[in-house]
Amino acid sequence: MRFIRTTVLWLTFIVCCTAVCVPLQSQGKKHLTYEQVFGNAEPRILSALPVASGWADDAHYLLTKGGRGGAVMSVDVSSGKESPYRDLNQFRNTADSTVALNVPVSHTEDYTVMAYLKDGDIYVLDTKARAFKRLTTTPALEKNPTVSPDGKLVAFTRDKNLYVVDVASGKETQCTMDGSGAIYNGWASWVYMEEILGRAGQYRAFWWSPDSKHLAFYRFDDSHVPVFPLFDDNGVHGSLENTRYPVPGDSNPEVRIGIVPAAGGKIVWTDFDEHADQYFGTPFWTPDGSHLLVQWMNRRQDDLKVFSVEPGSGTKKELYDERQPSWVEWFEDIRFLKDGSGFVLRTDKDGWMHLYLHNMDGSLKNRITSGEWSVTSIEEVDEAHGIVYFSARKENSARTDLYSSSLNGTGLKRLTFGDYYHTVKVSPGGKYFVTTYSNTGTPARMALCDISGKILREIGDSKTAAFDEYELGKTELFRVTTPDGYALPVRWTLPVPFDPARKYPVLISIYGGPNGGTVFDKWGGIGDQWMAEEGMIQMAIDHRGSGHFGKKGTALMHRCLGKWEMNDYIEVVKWLRKQGFVDSTKVCITGASYGGYVSCLALTAGAGYFTYGIADFSVTDWKLYDTHYTERYMGTPAENPEGYRSGSVLTYADRYKGLLRIVHGSMDDNVHMQNAIQLAGRLEELGKHFELMIYPNERHGRFGSMATHLRSETYRFYYDHLLGKPFPEQLFSQPAMGRHPF
Repeated sequence: MRFIRTTVLWLTFIVCCTAVCVPLQSQGKKHLTYEQVFGNAEPRILSALPVASGWADDAHYLLTKGGRGGAVMSVDVSSGKESPYRDLNQFRNTADSTVALNVPVSHTEDYTVMAYLKDGDIYVLDTKARAFKRLTTTPALEKNPTVSPDGKLVAFTRDKNLYVVDVASGKETQCTMDGSGAIYNGWASWVYMEEILGRAGQYRAFWWSPDSKHLAFYRFDDSHVPVFPLFDDNGVHGSLENTRYPVPGDSNPEVRIGIVPAAGGKIVWTDFDEHADQYFGTPFWTPDGSHLLVQWMNRRQDDLKVFSVEPGSGTKKELYDERQPSWVEWFEDIRFLKDGSGFVLRTDKDGWMHLYLHNMDGSLKNRITSGEWSVTSIEEVDEAHGIVYFSARKENSARTDLYSSSLNGTGLKRLTFGDYYHTVKVSPGGKYFVTTYSNTGTPARMALCDISGKILREIGDSKTAAFDEYELGKTELFRVTTPDGYALPVRWTLPVPFDPARKYPVLISIYGGPNGGTVFDKWGGIGDQWMAEEGMIQMAIDHRGSGHFGKKGTALMHRCLGKWEMNDYIEVVKWLRKQGFVDSTKVCITGASYGGYVSCLALTAGAGYFTYGIADFSVTDWKLYDTHYTERYMGTPAENPEGYRSGSVLTYADRYKGLLRIVHGSMDDNVHMQNAIQLAGRLEELGKHFELMIYPNERHGRFGSMATHLRSETYRFYYDHLLGKPFPEQLFSQPAMGRHPF
């Protein structure tokens, strides 16, 4: 459930209106208007920062200005002087006017050759030749054009086969021939796209070698994967969209891994048994292109192996083997040392995510980091000085900082400053870094620092001069400790002005998935200020399996999804009830996807603590979700019948009380509407009152033109049941003005 892991915190799902019950201004400060919060109207109290997009070299950092597709500027570290680094609009006269030149589908590392898609055909811009040309003209749709590292070729898929086209001549080579209804070459099966390779890859399942001479690709056979029909109600008769979708216990796609010369020729199939019950993760070419490192995982997902494959023969050699009693995670990155001596891995095998240095034969050279804290990403490796730079949640699990350590595991240093959440870009030689930093009370700022952490230049501050003229609801991050000792992170925004003698309703925005924490000490914007002025306490809570307590905490969820989420959220609600300013009859919980699952549980298994809920595109029974995500945590229904029973919302339907609104898109290909229908049917059998809102032909979290309606009806629910105020219809009938959760 990769999408679920990446679902944003739904605190942005909050709004209200200045026309209704504006509180008295305190200390002469102003209150934000609807247009300011949701339409970026003047006067703005926040401005957009540039994006730190990397480094040109150790003396010039890169800033992207003007949002996505904007120009990239190179900034001199010493002088601060800016100069254009990349603005592809300079080639506008040579290109198709409808193509967004600054947003290529694929490009070489130096952006000299870029590929684009328009109406299913591939176009290429060559900046050195100052030429823009069309490469394909077929009636079929070309997909995922990917430029080779040397910029001379473009690989793509068409009709489930893999192709390569020469940029200079336009000559096309078909690399595979057997693509058909259930056979996909270089195009991912649904469960691989969603859970393993990721939606960001747009079903791409092929990878260029560094020398541009070979393509590695996955061939999927979905013949044995059950079909799930999605009903499209357009027209008189409607139609079905069939997806090969395996649920727990079903057959998965069979996978072969091929390596083919870019010039065409015989495919070398790697030495794996395609019929085995297994998974393959993203592969990685070694820097010299001499070997392909393939990730393999067993069906139970408690054993991860990395094999080195020789492209000429397809023979494999095991380099790495990791087993855990709960589950193992795929490597999203293997950081190779440029001298070819080894690679750095990031794994949570000891209960916390840490770095390990391995020799190229796979043997462990040494451990780099250790302790009860988590490394979140590798930023840079300075091989000349034997130093690795990485981000980690060490000082506080709700914040990330930049650290350095010798590759031999000594000399750990914190490099960032203050009590802030830092997002950094480190220079190639490790001399400088650019950080974008904030906390709950400080809007984002950007600074250039030397590697000791000293600020050399403030690059930007998102807080405008008008910011301090306005009164905002106070946002705080704190911990609530459970009886068994877990200090759960909680973030709330209090009403403004806040009167502890009043009773306030509470809106809890939840995600809740394994390692899917949403409570962090960083600026969250001003989207929650409307409900703060209307008198709502807005909260987010992270449970013990959210990642704040390492793999040790997350692994507690193994084979019992739903158990600890409910336990910990209820503990926080118990704490809330002890606060004299909380109206315990108006505690609403809301979330989407996994957050919707938790919201449904709250009104059933947690009934009595949560009195209202809105659950959007929710899993309601884990038997209905896909194999790879569900079995990682739950095993199969045959292996873990009690876990599936106790993790199902349907099990607790007879406990339901309060009011739950169930929302779903009828063509959700990820969490099928079947989940909502089965829960609705069970509640109807029990004679329970609830609300069901279906959005015809809408997908998972994507509601298109219906987003305005969903947004309006969600806020109507809050006004009617929590605030007890008239709903400001005139505001919410217009399209969202820039901030909504879709």
